[in-house]
Amino acid sequence: MSIRAVITGTGSAISDRNYGSSAALITKNSLVLIDCPDSILRAMKDASKKSGIDLDPMKITDILITHLHGDHVNGLETLGWKRWIARQSGIGIQPRIHAIESVASRLWERLAPAMDQNGNSQLSDYFSLNILVPGVEASIAELRVEARSSEHLIPCCGFRISCNGATLGWSGDTRFDPSHIDWLASADVIVHETSESRVHTPIACLNALAPELRRKMRLIHMEDNFDQAVTDIVPLTEGEVLEVVGLDR
Repeated sequence: MSIRAVITGTGSAISDRNYGSSAALITKNSLVLIDCPDSILRAMKDASKKSGIDLDPMKITDILITHLHGDHVNGLETLGWKRWIARQSGIGIQPRIHAIESVASRLWERLAPAMDQNGNSQLSDYFSLNILVPGVEASIAELRVEARSSEHLIPCCGFRISCNGATLGWSGDTRFDPSHIDWLASADVIVHETSESRVHTPIACLNALAPELRRKMRLIHMEDNFDQAVTDIVPLTEGEVLEVVGLDR
């Protein structure tokens, strides 16, 4: 069996060309986002046009959050308001956010200045919140999700996402960390970030990995001047449909 992911963003935090690194996972009954960057509604619309798959923001059931940098969560304000306004007319359900405790504990602190309605609202008016415990598998929609903390400037995590024998690894933002890559290595496909920064993973570090690991790796979070010629690891593109197929298929 497989996991289908539509890539909605591939850019770094300072990209003026691409949306923030993110994806939409399509299951039988749910639409699950990995992160929710700036201009999320437009990112989903553009990815829908490129992929031919309808990504309707009103059908989002769950959002997996890696960390609170703006290129990964600024879209929560727009999405939260859109869904809140719709529910005032009885339309749609409340989306669920899933994050590790160190991320979740400061989420409302980040959103409140734009969403607390003069002190009359709280996070639960917009989203329900589920805390992910690193190392403990959680059932989310039809998926099984496990989180692991990564090394970044602020609390952050990566994910292993499984369904029907297929597993997608998602690094989240991270410095080059061999132990994190070892944890992701069991996945059928690994989406790993790369940027030339001390708080991210330089492409040279990924190029030094074993060939069998590089072959199942795809790149995300790339700077606008990224040179694809320097690596045999294939970069993701916005609107691409990533099919993750398990070995038992």
